[in-house]
Amino acid sequence: MKTVFHPAHLRGNNRTEWLNANFSFSFGPYYNPERIQFGALRVLNDDFIGAGKGFGAHPHDNMEIITIVLQGALEHKDNLGGDGVIRAGEVQIITAGTGVMHSEFNPQQNEETNSLQIWVYPKVLNVPPAYQQKSFTESFRPNTLTPLLSADGSNGTLRINQDAVFAMGEFEAGQSINYQLQAAGHGAYVFLLEGEAEIAGQMLNKRDALGVYDTSSFTIITKAHSRILVIEVPML
Repeated sequence: MKTVFHPAHLRGNNRTEWLNANFSFSFGPYYNPERIQFGALRVLNDDFIGAGKGFGAHPHDNMEIITIVLQGALEHKDNLGGDGVIRAGEVQIITAGTGVMHSEFNPQQNEETNSLQIWVYPKVLNVPPAYQQKSFTESFRPNTLTPLLSADGSNGTLRINQDAVFAMGEFEAGQSINYQLQAAGHGAYVFLLEGEAEIAGQMLNKRDALGVYDTSSFTIITKAHSRILVIEVPML
C-alpha cells in the first residue's frame, strides 16, 4: 500500500470579497508541481461562496464536473437547458464532452454556500454533453458509505464517464470501515469533511485528505463523529 497525505492547511487558497476557495490540486492561481492530480482526479475545490455571488458563464470540455453542495444552495444554468438549484444533500454531474457553458451562483441573500467542485478526467473523449442531478438525502444511512456516482449508474447512482466511484457517509466515533477498491490499478482519495479518522496509521482531521493506492483494500477508523467522502479513480 502507498499513500499520499494532503493536510488541509497546505491546500492552495484564493480569497476575494465573495469567495474563499481552497484547492487540493493545482488550479487557477495555485500551482504546486507535487499536487497536479491523483490518478484521474484532477480538481477538488472546497468553495465558500458569498450570498448572491458566484461564477458567471464559462466553458468546459472533456471533463466530468461534479458539484456536491455541503451547505446552502447553488443556482445552476447551462446551455444544455439545465436550470435549477442544487441544495445540500444533492449532487450534480456535468459530462462536458464536446463542450458546455455553465454558471453557478449562490441564490441566497443572507447565507454563504459551501460546495465542492470536483473534476475527473473522462474515460471517453468528445461524447455529447450531458447533465444529471439527484438528491441523496433520503439515501444516507448512519455509519454507511452511500454510493453517489458509478460508471454504470447502478443502484441509484449518477453515471460518470469514467471507471470511478464516489461514496459519502456520516459515521459515529469508533467505526471501522473496510473499503474494497473496485478494480486493480485504482486508488481512493479520502477527503475528511468533518471529524477525525485514521487510515494506515495516518491521522486525518477536518478537510485533510489521504490518497491510497497499490492495494486492494484499506480501513478507515473514525476517532470522532466524522463525515467522509471517498473518490475512487483509475490511477492512469
